Amino acid sequence: MRSFGAAVFGLTLISSPALADFQIQDLSSPNGKSFWLVEEPSIPIVAIEIGFKGGSRLDPREQTGLSKFTMGLMNEGSGDLDAVAFSTRADEISARIGFQSGADKVEVSARFLAETLDDSIDLLALAMAEPRFDAEPIERVRKQILSGIAQDETDPNAIAQKTWWERAFPNHSYGVDSSGTVEQVNSFGPDDFRTAHQRLMTSSNAFITIVGAITPEQAGTLVDKVLAGLPEGEPVQNNPAEDQPPPGIFVVKQDVPQSVAIFGHKGMKRDDPDFFAAYVMNYVLGGGGFSSRLTEEVREKRGLAYSVYSYLSVYDEVELYMGGVQTANERIGESLDVIKAEWARMAAEGLTEEDLQKAKTYLTGSFPLRFDSNSKIANYLLFVQMEDLGIDYINTRNGRVEAVTLEDAKRAAQRLLDPEALSIVVVGDPQGLEATAN
Repeated sequence: MRSFGAAVFGLTLISSPALADFQIQDLSSPNGKSFWLVEEPSIPIVAIEIGFKGGSRLDPREQTGLSKFTMGLMNEGSGDLDAVAFSTRADEISARIGFQSGADKVEVSARFLAETLDDSIDLLALAMAEPRFDAEPIERVRKQILSGIAQDETDPNAIAQKTWWERAFPNHSYGVDSSGTVEQVNSFGPDDFRTAHQRLMTSSNAFITIVGAITPEQAGTLVDKVLAGLPEGEPVQNNPAEDQPPPGIFVVKQDVPQSVAIFGHKGMKRDDPDFFAAYVMNYVLGGGGFSSRLTEEVREKRGLAYSVYSYLSVYDEVELYMGGVQTANERIGESLDVIKAEWARMAAEGLTEEDLQKAKTYLTGSFPLRFDSNSKIANYLLFVQMEDLGIDYINTRNGRVEAVTLEDAKRAAQRLLDPEALSIVVVGDPQGLEATAN
């Protein structure tokens, strides 16, 4: 990282007609805050992504749901602008500012016109530094969250997800629903939101990417202005979860015509030497949609389920290999048997050469589509920054996929896949399926 005489990394995306070439600049603001910039003067729009490490896992146990509620209020008035005045001002200058909370971060997304950039930066800085937390928007957002909680209480997919995480991580914040409970949501007031704001949005935990019609000097000024009103804070530390998903089948009875199953076990760190091999392997097993083995075996050959999938999931404090299936109650048992059999077959046999080449073709060919707009570029670069993948990651990513061999993929499968370790939660009225976990 350097100041405006920065390191510049060229990126050529031959197969992307919308963005044939762009350069990532690793810069420092006048006050010394690092950020990444991609100058794109041909389109008069500026996209900004700001991520703050921490997210809902920083919520005190007795205040679960506070970060989600707080982020829902951040563009509901700030400074001397109430919610209506803030929205009106944003419309006047065509500024779009959004806030959201995740398990490991809170994120600010902003889209501005180049011609109103200065006014838009001022509005963004005000929104980030001086949220009002007025009574009317608090009650409005509270009702929205409570409505969502009520819907989730009867939704089989939401119940399955919530139950899986609660059972997998009973001693970690990942095991608690980030929406909170009705009692918790009803207890939150302005002082709670102010405290959460100061905890969640600190300059020491901020990562920033800017893409669009803006110069390095303008971008540096932007960074310092939007961070100026935030506390410095302390860098968030990661404490890996000690819990492990318990193996076996856990059933939640619900009188519905179909059963939903969520399953998973321990995964793989993103910096593991076999991660890309596991990534390619997963595309073949369950990540490739209709071309995956799980879809072929469960849906195409047997007609057991419409949708079945798997994916690698990497959080700051745990790594998982997850999947899901939904089917008729009388078919869920057979579907899970087939899934476990494919889990075991992949671990034992690995990929075929045809599997490998198809996966590589898709994973490398589709990658440039993630960069066909300023917003997509900014969003992906924020991910690269926050995961500490390196500024050259976009240049090297496809090469790492191409380098995966059959031996690599088989080794990754053998290390990763363990059908007997699968923690399975089924919600519905499954027929002929015996629960094996309490």
